[in-house]
Amino acid sequence: MSGKYDLVIVGGGISGASLLYTTATFTDLDSIALIEKESEIAAINSHCTNNSQTLHFGDIETNYTLEKAEDVKEGAELLAGYLEHYDPDREMHDKRSKMVLGVGEEEVTQLEHRYEAEGFGDLFPKLEPIDREEIAELEPKVVEGRDPGTEMLALQTPDGYVVDYGEVAKSLVDRASEEDGVDIYTGTEVEDITETTDGYTLSTDDGPFDCAATVVAAGSHSLQMAKELGYGEDKVLLPVAGSFFLAEDFLNGKVYTLQMKKLPFAAVHGDADVHDAGSTRFGPTAKLVPTLERGRLSTVSDFFDVFGLNPSAFLSYANILADRILLPYVLKNLVYDLPAVGPRAFLPHVQKVVPSATLEDIERANGYGGVRPQIVDTENRSLDMGEAKIVGDDIIFNITPSPGASTCLKNAMQDTHTLLEFFDEEYAFDEAAFREDTIENFPRANDDGVETTAADAVATDD
Repeated sequence: MSGKYDLVIVGGGISGASLLYTTATFTDLDSIALIEKESEIAAINSHCTNNSQTLHFGDIETNYTLEKAEDVKEGAELLAGYLEHYDPDREMHDKRSKMVLGVGEEEVTQLEHRYEAEGFGDLFPKLEPIDREEIAELEPKVVEGRDPGTEMLALQTPDGYVVDYGEVAKSLVDRASEEDGVDIYTGTEVEDITETTDGYTLSTDDGPFDCAATVVAAGSHSLQMAKELGYGEDKVLLPVAGSFFLAEDFLNGKVYTLQMKKLPFAAVHGDADVHDAGSTRFGPTAKLVPTLERGRLSTVSDFFDVFGLNPSAFLSYANILADRILLPYVLKNLVYDLPAVGPRAFLPHVQKVVPSATLEDIERANGYGGVRPQIVDTENRSLDMGEAKIVGDDIIFNITPSPGASTCLKNAMQDTHTLLEFFDEEYAFDEAAFREDTIENFPRANDDGVETTAADAVATDD
């Protein structure tokens, strides 16, 4: 089960699957292999129970700057366009109302400023400010039981894509598999990557794979593999395990709360599950863990491989955790995992969204939640917010915390351009066809408020 390929992709989550789809379908690379250590595609962080199922556009994520929102927006629209194109029956996603909720004069003022002065209303034409009465029409439980004298405002949009990223990854791999020269290897673990005169040899438990170029899209393990090849020495990981609480039939869509801008973690929000609209998730919590995969003690040693036990790593951790905002946040999140007091401590976050919720209404979602690798810059002793990418000699390492899943196709598009540079432009990428297959199917609001797509416009012209 070994071979020689132009490109080998390590990792069958949403990031690796997106790159496989993009390169296999829209380039003329002769041979591509995807290697996944689990027995099936998207079995770890991309699995539907291990993430918040959110497609982040940057419209209601209040810890995003306008610049970051502009960058994330295109990535989200690429994936939304793919879903609109290939999932009309909504087996991989659902589309519901989505809002960020401001409660009280201070938060209402923040949202008004964000929408008008900061330019988010201009960047997102479908985003609209709605008052208490309109909020109640969309989300009755958000208003029910709340003090009628409390000011309320929400920024709401219909683009509330709730996504099963695991099923999307499988769909992307299935489409790529239809192309010639594409091989998929599951249950195959990469044990070592060695640079050769012709590219790289990947040693696996199923034999060696030789390739001219490789992309490692293995989540937290990407930095581990990078360090083994001498890359990323100025980086370590701060693995954060997310968890959720469940309630029955509280919300119709997704309701975010305002986020503290200094925190790299998502604001607590509630949303109906992608496959069960009667089940509402609240979270995520964020607990620091010394492991690269949730619930797998075997990856503790992998964490220490990445951490390195060197003074710069310890000093970076100390500097980050000494922050007067981050440290209390970390300590509070440890409490949420305690069996008896955890739900009671988390309940106020639920009540911020649903005031009438009681302790009896929520329960710990056992078996839910994955590990997100926050990147630590040991030179500056700081957290690197967002995604990380290391580009070496004919090799790319992708380490993708949130919103990596949302921007998976944009990352794949960018990596495809980089890969073709590795090959000295010997191969071509049909980006126009890629966009036609994806973002041109994303519905936009015209001047009359009616949603149309670029693909609709072409059909009308024809």
